[in-house]
Amino acid sequence: MVVLNKIYTKTGDAGETALGNGSRVAKHSARVNAYGTVDEVNSTVGLSRLQAEGDVDTSLARIQNDLFDLGADLCRPDMEKDADAEYAPLRINDTQVARLESEIDAMNVNLEPLRSFILPGGSALAAHLHLCRTVSRRAERLAVELSTIESVNPAAVKYLNRLSDWFFVAGRMANNNGTEDVLWVPGANR
Repeated sequence: MVVLNKIYTKTGDAGETALGNGSRVAKHSARVNAYGTVDEVNSTVGLSRLQAEGDVDTSLARIQNDLFDLGADLCRPDMEKDADAEYAPLRINDTQVARLESEIDAMNVNLEPLRSFILPGGSALAAHLHLCRTVSRRAERLAVELSTIESVNPAAVKYLNRLSDWFFVAGRMANNNGTEDVLWVPGANR
């Protein structure tokens, strides 16, 4: 259980922060950049939820919780030491990835195949979901970059990859099942 009774600790004033295993790193480290960007994705999902309702809002709420799981996963290095930890570290798993895939498939059934790239926009919800998509793509790039220098849970990277796809398909669905997508017209303004 988390208890936060004092928000500022002053322990980060010198430019370092604590990871999930207690070690301290620079706030600009690759690991902090990765999980910090996941937190940014979560904030964009919160904005999207202001426009969402019904099943989409329910899915977005579930995704927000998953993103906290993902942040906890990424802030805990040394996966090979998980068995020795005082408590089992929280890790994203393939079940969470499979759920996103299932939801993508279900949403995609009602959409016509794309014959053009689409521009972010259309409805307010679609525009917010496209923002979620681009920020989650950045989080994915940072997690992949981190994985080249430190251990990263492969399911965490897969989750981010599927998540951006989820946001893309949900954005199309929010544009009246794609009929109100804003299509890219190559060279239109030459």
